[in-house]
Amino acid sequence: MRNFLKLADNVDVTPVLHALAVNSDLWDEHTLRTKHLNTAHAAVHDIWLMFNDPTGSVVNDIQGVPYRAWDALKPLRGLILELMRKVDGVQLGRCIVTKLPVGATITPHTDMGAPATFYTRYQIALQSLPGALFHIGEETVNFRTGDIWLINHREEHSVVNNSCDDRIVCIVDIRSA
Repeated sequence: MRNFLKLADNVDVTPVLHALAVNSDLWDEHTLRTKHLNTAHAAVHDIWLMFNDPTGSVVNDIQGVPYRAWDALKPLRGLILELMRKVDGVQLGRCIVTKLPVGATITPHTDMGAPATFYTRYQIALQSLPGALFHIGEETVNFRTGDIWLINHREEHSVVNNSCDDRIVCIVDIRSA
């Protein structure tokens, strides 16, 4: 495969799912990604752990800052930091939990700017059942819960959730040495 590389499987994400259930108020606290004009992510619900500060006069897509969820979702923070260690990460960028409801789609798009050019993107599958299909180019993968993948988000990609439950992943941008 050219656009996907599985780095781990069967990671225990039960503590993360529990933390998400206990902190359900974190969903959609920040909607910049999901509400802007012509967004590919209109159907998703987000939780920002690390993201750039969109309030300044110049958007800095390289420098992430921690949001409330970084402290609230400690089990997920541990998985992110362990992934960063495994890939020899030197800088952490955006970390977002994103939930795609049953029957919903992330429309085809190509990521641009610093998140695409400066960082490598990983996804931790927190809940992904058969029928939740991630497409990049001509390749399609159905992540399984507990999988960790490196993905090529610089190519056109989309996701369709034809499974029987929400697809929940954590997007992690890491700059490696």
